[in-house]
Amino acid sequence: MATTSTLEESFKENPQSLQHILPIDFHSIQEVPNSHLWPNINNSPISHDEKNPNVPIIDLLAPNVVELIGHACKTWGIFQVVNHGVSLELFDEVESQARRIFALPAEQKVKVVRSTSGATGYGTARITPFFSKFMWHEGFTIMDSPLDHAKELWPHDYQNFCDVMENYQKKMKALSFQLWLLILNYLQPYSQEHSIKSFESTGALQLNSYPCCPNPNHALGLAPHTDSLFLTTPSNKQHKGSSNLEKRPVSAELRKPGQGFAWGQQWSPSAGSAQGVGSGRDNYNPRITNYKSS
Repeated sequence: MATTSTLEESFKENPQSLQHILPIDFHSIQEVPNSHLWPNINNSPISHDEKNPNVPIIDLLAPNVVELIGHACKTWGIFQVVNHGVSLELFDEVESQARRIFALPAEQKVKVVRSTSGATGYGTARITPFFSKFMWHEGFTIMDSPLDHAKELWPHDYQNFCDVMENYQKKMKALSFQLWLLILNYLQPYSQEHSIKSFESTGALQLNSYPCCPNPNHALGLAPHTDSLFLTTPSNKQHKGSSNLEKRPVSAELRKPGQGFAWGQQWSPSAGSAQGVGSGRDNYNPRITNYKSS
């Protein structure tokens, strides 16, 4: 479909070498190789507002939800949402399927390794080439249906994986669209709802694994980075029924090895797809990104 090909084409224009795609076999090594040793990792700066230690939790059914999100974006740059309509059971199913794929032997996962110019499949984080050291991470990227890759991994037992991932993407895209409209309403209030005559979006579901590490103090699961799309909606089971959503021009999240699994549905409206909607502020570049770990 057109929305997927747009994102896939952007990856084709920036191919990566295989050495930056294929993870090492984390389960077969006894010590962290030099290629994955990060110097001065414990000296990474962490900034936070000690006066406001609690991340805002926003009820999407609240009558003043637009103002709440706008305030959180300006003062915190991060917020959580509740009453988002996505069941906890679905989050559990996604986590179960993520564990299933990353538990496979390395020689099995390599069958669906991401191509040098591809967008989907198994591999390291796409930000890998920007760093001199490799991260203690393995990932799996899905765009729409994972059918072809799932058949390679489980020739006779692939349907459940596909059903769960496709359902999750559908739910997250709907939530992303809802949040996008709320942000637009904050930036440029209307007396009525924004008029969307036609709409297209692009997105990808990123599953991440941070395996146990023999020396976690000198390895890094995921380096500070900025996601490439407008929204990333993750799950967060630390708060029942909530989903963390982070908003800031530049995202920098440190992931330590051994923190389990994480996933986020990246989403962005396609250029020119939302007719009749203006930003309201030319210099405002909203960005939301987040991950869930277990």
